[in-house]
Amino acid sequence: MADEQQFIEDGLQRTQIDEFFQDELGRAGYGGMDVAKTPMGTQIVLKAEKPGMVIGKGGKNIRKITTTLEERFNLDDPQIDVQEVDEPDLNAAIVADRLANALERGWYFRKAGHTTIDRIMESGALGAEIVLSGKVTGARSRVEKFNRGYIKHNGEPAETIVDAAVGTAVMKLGTIGVQVKIIPPNAELPDDFEVYEDVEVEDYVADTDGESVEELLEGEPEEDEDEAPADEADADDSEDDEEFEEVEEVPDDEPAEEETTEVEPEDAEDAVEDDLDEETAEEAAELMEEMEADDEGDDE
Repeated sequence: MADEQQFIEDGLQRTQIDEFFQDELGRAGYGGMDVAKTPMGTQIVLKAEKPGMVIGKGGKNIRKITTTLEERFNLDDPQIDVQEVDEPDLNAAIVADRLANALERGWYFRKAGHTTIDRIMESGALGAEIVLSGKVTGARSRVEKFNRGYIKHNGEPAETIVDAAVGTAVMKLGTIGVQVKIIPPNAELPDDFEVYEDVEVEDYVADTDGESVEELLEGEPEEDEDEAPADEADADDSEDDEEFEEVEEVPDDEPAEEETTEVEPEDAEDAVEDDLDEETAEEAAELMEEMEADDEGDDE
């Protein structure tokens, strides 16, 4: 069997056993369980508000539960240990079951929620949250939340520190889901910090061989600034030299280019101006001759 499939089957079996204990030990204040498989068998630790009701008179009830686990869930030699819950108001499973029973008995959901969460905080919890989802008052379902203190919703603390449980209240209008989350007292959260008063800072400063921070930093930026441009300039000069060397190399097989004479811009302009002056002078002379010929014709 693949490991992934084995994990799924173990989780499914654990959930089924937990539901069985909830139905069987609801009146005893079932508060959760821990299952551990050992070479000697399966070790199950039950947490209950009333351990006497779990054991029964002369151990009758505990023997019945052991036989059921062997036959229904195929557990090898289950060994059940019952422990009493020290503070029931800090156990999420017990609180969820109590709140669901209160709703079934006719308590108004807002009064039941506030009363329950106040009892949790009075017991010393760092934070708590109660979520009621379903038809709490009318035909339309909705979600109601009650918060107190500090609560974690995701990450590793939400899985390891927060105690969460779910209960169900069966009402005439429909089923109401009850979700309870509790952070127990003295829980070590990753974002906790401590403030020390009347503490000298010198005790927490690292030893720098008698040199102050100003002395260590003095002169370092200037040296870096001087060295950096020099390196950059050398790099630029080397790149320019390489480019010039590549341009100067000419293969011997290529034919030599013919020499061409270039005319300087100033001489070209003078030549153009001389040509224009000669043409305009000729045109002016022709116009003068035509005008004189016209004048002679008019006099005659």
